[in-house]
Amino acid sequence: MLTFQKFVDLSLPLNASTPIYPGDPEPHFSVATTLEQDGYNLFNVNIGSQSGSHVDAPYHFNNDGGTVDQVALSQCFGNGLVIDVTHKNSMEAIEVIDIEPFAEQISRVDIVLFRTDWDQHIGTEAFFEHPFLSEQGAIYLLQLGIKTVAIDTINLDKTGGTEFPVHTLFAARGGLIAENLCNFRAIDFDNPLISLLPLNLSGCDGSPVRAVAIQCTRQS
Repeated sequence: MLTFQKFVDLSLPLNASTPIYPGDPEPHFSVATTLEQDGYNLFNVNIGSQSGSHVDAPYHFNNDGGTVDQVALSQCFGNGLVIDVTHKNSMEAIEVIDIEPFAEQISRVDIVLFRTDWDQHIGTEAFFEHPFLSEQGAIYLLQLGIKTVAIDTINLDKTGGTEFPVHTLFAARGGLIAENLCNFRAIDFDNPLISLLPLNLSGCDGSPVRAVAIQCTRQS
């Protein structure tokens, strides 16, 4: 029997102030009905498919790739490994050399999470000048069998460019990317169970998620 000891929310609050990738639709919330006038409270919610903490389906960078409703849920849920790259500076790449020491551990997990702690820069220009995964780092992860990768920055690639090599590589291999997550520093336990379950949005390139890391133990 599994016992759940701790849940860590890895999701940003989704509201009008949530940081978005430059040019993406801005989240907008408004009151549709009220308890006093209509008998129940209800909101209009207008967001982009990549608003807030989200996952990118292969279709995001590949017209022949699967849309978010076609992604296997097993790819969004599994054993995770947090790789601490908080030593990385602004616009510095996460390279193969940063990943290699964890190769054996990576072979036993489903999801790799890169901890940069860059979510602490939300609200500043520095937030968009974040560390990112290099193309060779992405190739190395795919060679190790990792098809789902997450990061606590707005983008797994470098923000501000016109090329997205990491997204393109993962999309071509049916991979899943989770971005704009937060609070990785609170995963203070080994072997976290990671949930990145998206909404069942038909034909979409991605979806907001309520990302969670779970500490659990197995008892006989």
